Amino acid sequence: MRFELEEYNRNVPDEELILDLRRVAALVGRETVTLAEQNKHGRFHSMTLRRRFKGWKEALEIAGLQHGKRVNIPEEELLKHIEELWVRLGRQPHFTDLKAEGTFGGTTYIRRFGSWRKALQSFVASVNSEDTSPNGSTEEPSVEQRPQKRGQRDINWRLRFIVMRRDNFRCTACGQTQGDDPSTKLEVDHIRAWSKGGATVLENLQTLCRKCNIGKSNLDFLNSSPTEATNVEH
Repeated sequence: MRFELEEYNRNVPDEELILDLRRVAALVGRETVTLAEQNKHGRFHSMTLRRRFKGWKEALEIAGLQHGKRVNIPEEELLKHIEELWVRLGRQPHFTDLKAEGTFGGTTYIRRFGSWRKALQSFVASVNSEDTSPNGSTEEPSVEQRPQKRGQRDINWRLRFIVMRRDNFRCTACGQTQGDDPSTKLEVDHIRAWSKGGATVLENLQTLCRKCNIGKSNLDFLNSSPTEATNVEH
């Protein structure tokens, strides 16, 4: 058995600690970082930053990140956060995930919705209310056709979740998931590019990781299934 000394961080420059904190914020895709997120993704433990900057709040302030408890958080933001957790985990989030992974604690959801279960029910009801067609019809146009009304270009979080759930929270090009690699960033992309007349409807959307999406650019790219997508060569 081999013994190794733990990394000695006492003389690490302040700038290096702050850069690590900002890197974790970029990794989790938010303007703040929880203690658990820093401990999981950071090079330096949250205790190191708290000792150096006399507190976690102070460390976040120096890094230019948000801090402090918020009140009267919009319900839309709370539901969107459930979507982010669900996508990140690749499954329905549990109450315990809020402490380990979440921006908002369980108490916030209990106060707003009455219980975590009721919060999930509100989330599901909100997602199920999403109209995936541009003209209000339940019939979706073929990706080979240019509909008269394409809807807006931006993809809201509800439709994004529907697409990712359909694609099993997996990149349809390379098969990567955030569960496989926490640094993976999943995005929803137009199969037929918006610039070429593609509509923002379920049938014309697919899940791609950021790397594959950047490589695709505005090319028309359609995989028949996530399973077959894992065999695509780049």
